[in-house]
Amino acid sequence: PAPAPERKRKFKARKAAMRLTPTAVEQLRTLLDSPEPKLIKVGVRNRGCSGLAYHLEYVDKPGPFDEEVLQDGVKVLIDSKALFSIIGSEMDWVEDKLNERFIFRNPNIKEECGCGESFMV
Repeated sequence: PAPAPERKRKFKARKAAMRLTPTAVEQLRTLLDSPEPKLIKVGVRNRGCSGLAYHLEYVDKPGPFDEEVLQDGVKVLIDSKALFSIIGSEMDWVEDKLNERFIFRNPNIKEECGCGESFMV
């Protein structure tokens, strides 16, 4: 008898851990467009009045358990230790009269400080 045909497993596409707005994608593309390619890693640090603050840094390669977010040709890493407090967030780039910065719209936040620099989940 002929061997049974192999069934290919179909995996359901996973939602990205974080969404990037078009303005964030453009700003990240500008930051990452350098002679020495780097990656940007998003994490959180213990800081501020509410406990946690976002932290962005350049890295050469992903950590063993870092989550990759690939959107519109731009790759961002999420630190594995920060994943549970960032998951489901949206990263945006905003410019106003006084400054320009990345901001995060995070559905996991339970409390924020008055200045908006730190949060608690």
